[in-house]
Amino acid sequence: MTTSIDLTKGPSFRLDGKRALVTGGGRGIGLAAAGALAASGAHVTLAARTKSEIEDAAAAIRARGEQADALVLDVTNVEATRQALAALPPYQVLVNNAGMNRPAYLPDVKIEDFDAIFSLNVRAAFFIAQTVALRLIEAKLSGSIINISSQMGHVGAARRTVYCASKHAMEGFTKAMAIELAPHNIRVNSLGPTFLETPMTRPFFENKAFRDEVLGKIKLGRLGQLDELSGAIVFLASDASSLMTGSALVLDGGWTAE
Repeated sequence: MTTSIDLTKGPSFRLDGKRALVTGGGRGIGLAAAGALAASGAHVTLAARTKSEIEDAAAAIRARGEQADALVLDVTNVEATRQALAALPPYQVLVNNAGMNRPAYLPDVKIEDFDAIFSLNVRAAFFIAQTVALRLIEAKLSGSIINISSQMGHVGAARRTVYCASKHAMEGFTKAMAIELAPHNIRVNSLGPTFLETPMTRPFFENKAFRDEVLGKIKLGRLGQLDELSGAIVFLASDASSLMTGSALVLDGGWTAE
């Protein structure tokens, strides 16, 4: 029996032949992103300041039969970052993940903490995205820039005035970069996770009052897990999201729905 119905083809989440750069790639979200991208066929470069950490992570990915290497890089040194990337082939995927926070109530915010947070979360993130994009334009290649933001890029919270400001800034330059880079078929989106349970955050959640406060806002009633970000990262990196740019993909368990 024949039919005249045309079915749309299924999306491809594969990244074979693509080069991907992940900043803050040695642990947490960065390592989870690198592992997911490599599993989807990308050649992944894990970038961070700690050589042993990223070399061990890259070796673990290669042990699975996938492609990964390590790049020792302090992204807050913009000129050194530009020079390092100029010496390498362009990256079609950037997971712009390196970030930090120093929680403090407003009266206790120190100038040096403000400067440190903005130096990494805004200044460094902006200029590495710029550098990756310009290399792609020069090579006439399409690409996907994934800025790792936060649910705090969409709401406010006590003790997070500076962090919220930095992530709201990232959401802003994500949209503006997307507009400028669209003619070059370079997509720019943000990913906004909620609080995740990781070795780094676990001690904070031993404080019952803090844990109860957080879980009271996450409508699913639990902390996020690193592997729950992997699908979204691969989606944003791949052609499965080919019509998506200038958008925020929020994985917050319903925090910002209220």
